[in-house]
Amino acid sequence: MTMRRRAGLLVAIDGPAGAGKSTVARMLAERIGYVLVDTGALYRCVALAATRAGFKPHEALTPAEEVAIGALARELAADRRIEFSAGPGAADPTSDGSGVRVTLDGHDVSKAIRTPEMSLGASRVSAIPAVREALLAMQRQAGEHGGAVLEGRDIGTVVFPDADLKFFLTASADRRAGRRHSELVQKGSAVSLEETLADVVKRDRADTDRPVAPLRQAEDALLIDSSTLSIDAVVECMVAEVRAREPGS
Repeated sequence: MTMRRRAGLLVAIDGPAGAGKSTVARMLAERIGYVLVDTGALYRCVALAATRAGFKPHEALTPAEEVAIGALARELAADRRIEFSAGPGAADPTSDGSGVRVTLDGHDVSKAIRTPEMSLGASRVSAIPAVREALLAMQRQAGEHGGAVLEGRDIGTVVFPDADLKFFLTASADRRAGRRHSELVQKGSAVSLEETLADVVKRDRADTDRPVAPLRQAEDALLIDSSTLSIDAVVECMVAEVRAREPGS
């Protein structure tokens, strides 16, 4: 893929569910003054739109349902029905913690797309080739000029294989489940730690075994295992790498 000269670095952060990518990406973007592009929210929005259309994307889908959801995704992309803007800070009670406000058909769905059902739904719809194709151009357009941080499952391998800097952020399944469980409890969910761990393992399997753009570490990505690291420590490591590679450094 040929890209025009970028005004700033394009930073890709990939990794499994619950590794802290969203939090790290938000904090990193704020620290270095880059735009945050929440690619996972795109797939969550497709899952939400599919749910509202009568489908159950968090469950097994039939071939016919996959075709219909693929067509829906194309409509969402073509009509630019999904939009991003700066969200409220983490201290704001209306914040979902992502630092990004997401709207679907003009309505704020920032919190609606962050449920466990939409998380699993996003994993399932992202495995549909037509969905990935429909949203690929939107992701590339959002980050093509650089000065942006993108996080997801295949940013450094498929969406932006020529990204200036790639990170693969991971942690043990137990550690990731513990973090996810704490987040859900804080949001009022009654889900158990065992259920959360099972969901993380199930999500890992779906992401790594899917035939289209499976989760994997890009050969030129820097691996960061956050199992024993704080979020601040991870961000500091990433900031140092960005500063070292920025033009004029």
